[in-house]
Amino acid sequence: MDKLLIRGGHALHGDVTIAGAKNAALPILCAALLTPEKLTLRNLPDLQDVRTMLKLLTQMGVEVHFPNPDDRSIVELQARHIEKAEATYEMVKTMRASILVLGPLLARFGNARVSLPGGCAIGARPVDQHIKGMQKMGANMQIQHGYIQADAPKPGNQLHGAHILTDMITVTGTENLMMAAVLANGITHLENAAREPEVTDLALLLNQMGAKITGIGTDHLKIEGVPELHGADYQIIADRIETGTFLCAVAATGGEITIHGCRPDTLDAVLSKLTEMGLHMEVGSNTIKATMKSRPMPVSFRTSEYPAFPTDMQAQFMALNAIALGSSRVTETIFENRFMHVQEMNRLGAQISIEGNTAMIEGVEYLSGANVMATDLRASASLVIAGLVASGETLIERIYHLDRGYDRMERKLSALGADITRIT
Repeated sequence: MDKLLIRGGHALHGDVTIAGAKNAALPILCAALLTPEKLTLRNLPDLQDVRTMLKLLTQMGVEVHFPNPDDRSIVELQARHIEKAEATYEMVKTMRASILVLGPLLARFGNARVSLPGGCAIGARPVDQHIKGMQKMGANMQIQHGYIQADAPKPGNQLHGAHILTDMITVTGTENLMMAAVLANGITHLENAAREPEVTDLALLLNQMGAKITGIGTDHLKIEGVPELHGADYQIIADRIETGTFLCAVAATGGEITIHGCRPDTLDAVLSKLTEMGLHMEVGSNTIKATMKSRPMPVSFRTSEYPAFPTDMQAQFMALNAIALGSSRVTETIFENRFMHVQEMNRLGAQISIEGNTAMIEGVEYLSGANVMATDLRASASLVIAGLVASGETLIERIYHLDRGYDRMERKLSALGADITRIT
């Protein structure tokens, strides 16, 4: 099992290019199931979760082709012959996003059998909103032996339009219901929809494939069902969380980096907090030049749905607050188990205590290297940031979590001057 060895104390300098967004790529890959025509995707990140999703699609019968075997950022998918409209437990248990095949399979083929999902252990993240929404569209949904068995209404095996108001804002729920609705008979109104840029990216792709979705980027989506979708050639949006992670890294270590291929317009809340912490940024349309010359100032924040502060950046900012000049409070409102990195951070010398869903952080001047263990994807990133500033050596175990969401993170950091090595 791979580990990362970090020798801290090196400021970061240089240029880094951001990969495509994992949280956009996964639902967009599933959209290939909605048409028998070829879907070409560009800016695909080379991540473990993406490889898992491609393996799942291949098992179903989707043809997956990389035009250039040395470049996995461009992929062609064609779902001409789906042999089995099923996602097994063996595939789904490692990645919760596998649930996103449910909507497309049900919409196009009239049936689907999908295992209840797994993934990071950061909270319950129930799929009941997916199920309730599809039931409103006429689907017969049953849960048996750990699987969701879904069938479209007969005769015709076609879903129908519906008015769906979700009980809570759910990103994957919005994406699944949107993909189910694009081929339904009639109009679907999806209220309380997630507004994340990754949801918008999926909607833009679907419209390019021939769907009729309006209200994109708002909490009310109107989806007029069409008889069929066609192929497309689409570039996936840049990963805002990877961008934010590298900004946190230079804010922690000091130095100056220029980030290329990013989308600053999707990071308003993050950039605002980094400015409060003392990071100087020159922001272009797809670049950010970031300079840090002092110890970070502490910032308090509360996670919430987009466009508020993202839960996926909470752990990285916790690492910054751990070495900040003062105290701060961080309140997590999205996932109930998303403070598991605190114990590991304290092993490095941080002073963090937890009361309910709030963490209290007393900034310390120095962290010291130690052996730590990653517990989920973003916790891994926070430990990397902490290791970059800690004195001595930090050994991070279970970094398969990191590989699920970051494209060659240690290589990019090494190119910026960090002393970081993958140990196999």
